[in-house]
This record gives sequence, structure tokens and C-alpha cells, in this order.
Amino acid sequence: MISTRTPDERQFLTSDNTELFYRHWPAISAGATPKVIILFHRGHEHSGRLQHIVDEMAMPDTAFYAWDARGHGRSAGLRGHSPSLSRSVQDVDEFVRFIATESQVSLADVVVVAQSISAVLVAVWAHDYAPGIRGLVLASPAFKVKLYVPFARTGLALLHRVRGLFFVNSYVKGKYLTHDPHRVATFNQDPLITRPIAVNILLDLYKTAKRIVSDAGAITLPVQLLVSGNDFVVHRQPQLEFYQKLRNPLKELHVFSGFYHDTLGEKERLLAFDKMRKFIDTLYTLPLQRFDYSNEDRWSPGADSWRILRGGPAPCSLDDISFRSLRYGMKMLGKQSVGLRLGFETGFDSGSTLDYVYRNQPQGSSMLGRWVDKYYLNSLGWKGIRQRKIHLQQLIKLAVAKLTEQGKAVRVVDIAAGHGRYVLDALEGETSVDEILLRDYSALNVSKGQEMITCRGMAGWARFEQGDAFNRQELASLDPHPTLGIVSGLYELFPENQPVRQSLAGLADAIEPGGILIYTGQPWHPQLKTIAWSLTSHKDGRAWVMRVRTQGEMDALVREAGFEKCAQIIDEWGIFTVSMAVRRNDSDRVCTTD
Repeated sequence: MISTRTPDERQFLTSDNTELFYRHWPAISAGATPKVIILFHRGHEHSGRLQHIVDEMAMPDTAFYAWDARGHGRSAGLRGHSPSLSRSVQDVDEFVRFIATESQVSLADVVVVAQSISAVLVAVWAHDYAPGIRGLVLASPAFKVKLYVPFARTGLALLHRVRGLFFVNSYVKGKYLTHDPHRVATFNQDPLITRPIAVNILLDLYKTAKRIVSDAGAITLPVQLLVSGNDFVVHRQPQLEFYQKLRNPLKELHVFSGFYHDTLGEKERLLAFDKMRKFIDTLYTLPLQRFDYSNEDRWSPGADSWRILRGGPAPCSLDDISFRSLRYGMKMLGKQSVGLRLGFETGFDSGSTLDYVYRNQPQGSSMLGRWVDKYYLNSLGWKGIRQRKIHLQQLIKLAVAKLTEQGKAVRVVDIAAGHGRYVLDALEGETSVDEILLRDYSALNVSKGQEMITCRGMAGWARFEQGDAFNRQELASLDPHPTLGIVSGLYELFPENQPVRQSLAGLADAIEPGGILIYTGQPWHPQLKTIAWSLTSHKDGRAWVMRVRTQGEMDALVREAGFEKCAQIIDEWGIFTVSMAVRRNDSDRVCTTD
């Protein structure tokens, strides 16, 4: 007879002050190494329906945790609703980090198990945040839900535009989820089951899952994928495509013949639990599988993509003709659009262009020019840039608060500030800041930035100087040494990693242990081809070809330099990340955000 483990019931507070309920099943025996498994329930359900997993997995030396997602079970929030899928993914990141701290273990001691919609959230989290956990088990991930009504997504998207937020009730009945009659009955009768789901989450789920499946090579954690062989709820092909692109050699795929969608709640689920237990035991037996990112600028999907884009379209191909036409049209209309004209004059990746994008005020010499400028400024990439500015300001303020709490002087340096608007906007009026030093390679940026400092009356404690962000000696000799270093929108412009290593090493030389680094990343971009084949860079007017760095690669470079990431934010489109890391001592390998 299987014994039942009784959970503790607790509350967790997210960064947007939402209380989430969670259960904790403590380990009942001590193992050689600490083991923590975090369970994420299916859509519509709650953590109480995961009790059987804890009991039937029969892992007495392992602590289990499970939440009720926001808007579900006993957690706060409108039923079936989240502000966005990206907010729910951020919840995952905050909860896992909280549990690691609460359990007094490192992230490397944590394994995550998730099913259905939660498996998608966790896959997005693994892609966008590159967490240093031990591994993942994903069961029947809902990368593509089976919608039996023709044109359902198109109709939902149209209604969402017209009506705004509304809810869709799940069509799935318990008998289509599992062959287990007890699980069917409890699903149908459980008052905490949340039938409706917000339309924004349904639409976000489809778009985001498509992005993650297409770019699954960015996920480098060990992964076990469990697929239900007779799933009425989600399609199998995207699951297989996702699995095939995973890059860690430690991965397993199991297809369970006849299983319905609730893989971990099926009548014969012990077959799945046996595979899970063996995989998880292997993860804890082997040394931590940290992926080798040392040659990503040479041997990676991102490097291959950069080389393809750099080569340009095939002559006389449809791409060649269409992008030639686009460039011609942009140059003609650029005479009337201030933003386009500025991009062609200074580079679309220049500090001047970014400052114009930040201001977001369409300008032109005619009504057509202003319309084109508005369309240009509303492109997805520029919307992501403006959201990155907001996230930068949030983490800059958080870093200042943390340094002040610790009694440290707050001396800020931004090594490639452009015009410096995001730093000055974040720190204007901050009385606890001792000094701000903005640097940039461009004399024009220095002049514009110093003018902005003077106009804001910040000349007494802020200054702008010309400098090389990739010169290690120059950065190491900054005097006085900064306690908060910022590098934004720089490394994404350069494909090689060696200059980035030199830059980060210089910052590590300058920033004392306990100091903070804020850095940005670009793990994915939907407009790489359009940008590469139609826009020009500040570097001698050449094509603006970007190499995306996965978040794992960017974090590895930061970790190699002597910093440990402890917080991250990403925009809702998955384009730009902003991260915070703490300069560590040799013996201080982990930081927390408490």
C-alpha cells in the first residue's frame, strides 16, 4: 500500500504582489545529496491534484513543491487569467528561485516536472531565462492545442481586438484526459478546477509556443519528454520537433501508447513514473551537466544564422528582389520620415537612433512622412527596445536600493551609454547615488549626452567621457571604482565573444565583490532577416547583421568573468532581456535576490 505524504500549505508573494498558494512535501529521509522536485500542474487544475505523483514516485529522500498558478486553485487572481504569458513565466522563475532559497539548496539541486500548459511555461522559462537547474521533465506539452472549430484562433484574435478581455471555457471533459475513473470523477467534481481561460493567454500560448519550438536549440538543459500516444487535446508533431532540436545529449523521449492527455494522471501512469524516476536518479547521480558555451560564436545555430544572413540573399531570388525594393522604398520615404533619415545617416543601431526611438514622437516633413515615421517607430523591434528601457530602469533602481541597504557607495558607470537617456531617467532625483559616469566610443554621443546632463541640472554628480567599452585595461583603471556597472545594447552588435570577454573582465576588475552588473541580452529576434538585408549599421554603413546569443551563452560569459546572475526581466515578445548579477568572491558562487 502506498503511504500518503502530508504537505505543508504556504503562500508565496510574486514581484507584482500577487499571493500564490503552494504545497511543500518535506523529504522523509536524508539522502547523500539534497534533492528538490518542483511540480507544475496542468492548465485548469491546482497543486492538490498532484498529491498522487508525490506518493507514487516513492522518492522518500526528495522534497516536493507545487504551486497553484495565479488565477487557479487557492491562489489569488481572476480565475483563469494572467496579465500575460510572460508574466506567468516570470512567476515560474521567481517561484523556483524562492523554493531554492527556502530549501537552502542551489538551483543545481532542483529538478522541474511540468505538464501540458505548464510544460510550455517551463520550456519558455528554460529558453528565455536559462536557469541553472539540474534538469526538466516535460509531459504532454501543449505546444499546439487541437482546436476543432475551423479558424478558431483567427476568430478569437479578432474578437479580442473588438471586445478586449473575455474568457473561453474548456471543451475538454475528464473522460478525454485519462482512463482512470477516479481521476475522471474528481476532475468533474473538484470545485477548485478552473474551467475558463482568458483569451489573451490562449493567443499568447500559441504564439509563444511556436517561437520556442522553432528555437528549441537554445535550451541546453537535460530534458525528458513524455508524450501521450492518444492525445485528444494537443498535437504530437510540435512536441517531436521541439525534442529533436534540443542540444544537450542527455535527453530522453518516451511515447506511451494509448495514453490520453493527462500523462501523469493516466491509469497506467506508473509506466511514466518508472521512466521519470530513472531519469531523475541519473540526473542526481551524474555531475551537474553544465553546457559548454565556450565556442558558441563559432559552432551554434546562432553563429550559423549570422553567417547565412551576412552572405545576403541569393542573387535574383524573391528575397533579393523584395529586399532591394524595401531598401529603395525606405530611402525614398526616408526623405520625409525623420526616423528613417536619421537611421540612414547615423546607423539604425546608433545611439542617436536609439534615443529617437526612446522618445517615440513621430516626425516628418509631410503628413505621409509622419505616418511612415509612426509605422517605423511601432515596429516590433523598436517596441521591444522601449520595453527594454523600462526594464533597465527597474533593475537600475533595484540595484541602487540594494547597494544602499548594504551601506555601499553607489558609483555608477555605463560603458556604452549612447546618449545616456535610460540611465539619467532612472537616476534623476536619486539622492543615494554618489557618482554617475557615462562613457561611449562616439564623440557625437558624448556631446549629446553631456548636453542632456547639463539640461537636467545633473552636472554636479554626472559626467560623460569618451571611452572604449572593449578595452579591459581602460575599464579596470576606472577611478573611483564603480559599484554598479551597466552595459546595454552593446554585445548584441558584435558576433565574436572574445571582445565581450575582455569587456566583462574589465568590469569585473573594476567592480569590487558585492558590486552589481546590469546587462542586456537578445536571445531571439523575429526580424533578423529584415534588419540584416534592409538596414545599415553605424559601422561604416555596412549591413546591420546581428548574431543572437542565447541567454545561456550570455549568462555563461558573465559567470566566466566573475559575476552571478540573480534577477532577470524579459519583454512579452521574448526579444530583449535585462539581467542583474553580483560580483562574487572566489568562494561566493551564488547570489540571491532576497
